[in-house]
Amino acid sequence: MRLDGKSAIVTGSARGLGASIARDLAREGARVMLCDILEEQGQDVARSIGDAAIFRRLDVTKSGEWADSVAEAESAFGSVDVLVNNAALIEQVPFDEVTEELFRAIFEVNALGTFLGMKAVAPAMRRAGGGSIVNISSTAGIHSSGGLAYGGSKFAITGLTKTAAHMLGPEKIRINSVHPGWMRTPQTEVVPLDWVASLLPLRTIMDTAEVAKLVSFLASDDSSMITGSEYLIDAGALLMGARDIVDRMADHM
Repeated sequence: MRLDGKSAIVTGSARGLGASIARDLAREGARVMLCDILEEQGQDVARSIGDAAIFRRLDVTKSGEWADSVAEAESAFGSVDVLVNNAALIEQVPFDEVTEELFRAIFEVNALGTFLGMKAVAPAMRRAGGGSIVNISSTAGIHSSGGLAYGGSKFAITGLTKTAAHMLGPEKIRINSVHPGWMRTPQTEVVPLDWVASLLPLRTIMDTAEVAKLVSFLASDDSSMITGSEYLIDAGALLMGARDIVDRMADHM
């Protein structure tokens, strides 16, 4: 139980990857606040975890809601040791169809939400003597494999992670980014994942639980000397050229 005695906030945790992360953190001994705008689903996940979990509605684009969420977590748990910025919007449309409204919406959730989360938890982590922040980016934050707004926002997360890690390192606050490839989640139900798997070196599509294990490692003291790093977990997708897979996918939809 390498997270025994620690407490965590996980955004976008009502389903998919976020729910798996919350479950794995709790399995490793952490107390977890699940945050999402999907209240009923988030409460169901928290109940399924048990006494180690609570749920709070959080719109990650609202600084006031962030302040209230961190205050509640610190009050309930005594400290905030871990933050996982997982909430995200995704888009995959041609360049000319990316509207200003869509671009702003995606950047506000993915990039601004990540910034606001780091900003909100930093004082609590200072009071705790340090902490670990894990920002969920994507293979699209390393290689141009995503839509314009989504890919741009995930690259932004990579840069935010490295810059904040440099700034907050002297205060024992570590910050790393995780870059998953294709996973089986509600957001990928329309993707021909079995066909994608046939192209990957490991010939498989990841389960979200596999990514969650990496997040738990980065949240724990086992990674105490790791900060400002980007962790790719993609079954080898970038070895094959993820953009090429995306471009060829239209023929299999």
